[in-house]
Amino acid sequence: MLFTLLQITTGAVPDSTVAATDATATATPESVSLIDLAMAGGWAMIPLLVLSLAAIYIFTERFLALKKAGAANSVAFVDKIKQMVLAGDINGAKMLCAKTNSPVSRMLQKGISRIGNPLKDIEASIENVGKIEVSGLEKNLSALATVAGAAPMLGFLGTVTGMIQAFIAIAQAEGSVSPKLLSSGIYEAMVTTAAGLIIGLPAYVGYNYLVAKTDKIVHTMEYSAIEFMDLLQEPQV
Repeated sequence: MLFTLLQITTGAVPDSTVAATDATATATPESVSLIDLAMAGGWAMIPLLVLSLAAIYIFTERFLALKKAGAANSVAFVDKIKQMVLAGDINGAKMLCAKTNSPVSRMLQKGISRIGNPLKDIEASIENVGKIEVSGLEKNLSALATVAGAAPMLGFLGTVTGMIQAFIAIAQAEGSVSPKLLSSGIYEAMVTTAAGLIIGLPAYVGYNYLVAKTDKIVHTMEYSAIEFMDLLQEPQV
């Protein structure tokens, strides 16, 4: 009798277990990989990829260039140049500027080479070199700003076109529209917006960082030029 009950009980358990397992398997959502999402984004993902690569290249190149431009200790460098000029060692000051690879050194080198000319001419030559150096420091920053603004807009455009295609497919579907068809079309269209924001936000932050770093170097250049011009005016006081 007990053996018979055990057989009935053990025979009933697999059916409920199988049913629960089937229900769990049915309720478990299918995972989607990033590659599948990128492929689902459509044509807009190609220009977004190009923009992301351009942003990485521009930021890396500008970061290294600005780091190199601001690496020299400009305060100590300007003080040393002032000491050489006051001591009459003009050639030594020129050689020191030539050995130092920085915007400040190139500005001062031009000013030192004009010593003996009127102060206005010296100041004009320093300003001209400064403008060229600032233009070099700001190279490709506008392109990075364009990427920061264009990537979200391009992603939104891809979403709009994807939504249009999704609703066209829904309109052409016969009978009742399945939730799967509706949801899949919408989430595939939203992929491009997410990708555009993922590219645009870091590009915007990187652009502001590079602009702040450039402004700091420009301020140092202006301070060095003023110090040098004050030095040339001292003997006349």
